[in-house]
Amino acid sequence: MTAGGGILHIETPPAELVESGGTFHGVQLWVNLPGKDKMITPAYQNLEGEDVLLLGSDDGGALVRVIAGDVAGHQGPGSTHTPIAFAHATIAPGAQLSIPWDPSFNALVYVLAGHGRAGTEGRPVHTGQTAVFGRGDHLTITADDTQESRYGALEVLVLGGQPIREPVAQYGPFVMNTRQELQQAVEDFQSGRFGQIPADALMPHVVR
Repeated sequence: MTAGGGILHIETPPAELVESGGTFHGVQLWVNLPGKDKMITPAYQNLEGEDVLLLGSDDGGALVRVIAGDVAGHQGPGSTHTPIAFAHATIAPGAQLSIPWDPSFNALVYVLAGHGRAGTEGRPVHTGQTAVFGRGDHLTITADDTQESRYGALEVLVLGGQPIREPVAQYGPFVMNTRQELQQAVEDFQSGRFGQIPADALMPHVVR
């Protein structure tokens, strides 16, 4: 979703998962826009699992789902205004994933599940932790030989992008460059300029 000049939205997990229970990862990634693009026309793009680009590591030990941007020379389907790379990788126990990376991008790995090591120096990381990489032309992530039985593998989000290097002002869901712009955004929201959620929109599912 590109918030741009303002948009209202609702997020909800699949109804069948709400009914049956189970593990569900909900991750919100906010990608900043340069000041000149902050008020562009809002847009929404829906991507399902079958839409992403699938890649395998050379040894077959890792599956990489390219969501947006260029990963190892392969372009993901996600549309972004800020140059980024974003992927979800599943790395089998004991396997290593090394991804070519644009050295002008910053880079990080967020661990959705499992245990492993980040970088060539092998810094330990586990569920819920983020590893921030320095400059370089590759990202390396290694799964520990033993993983939790409920996951079975190391699951990570790999992401980064071109630094914008502009001031950031944030209040609740509003992200602008200055406090004055934040105040205007709040006033626009309160006056209804961000649109309305349709009465027939998909709403959070309630188990009855």
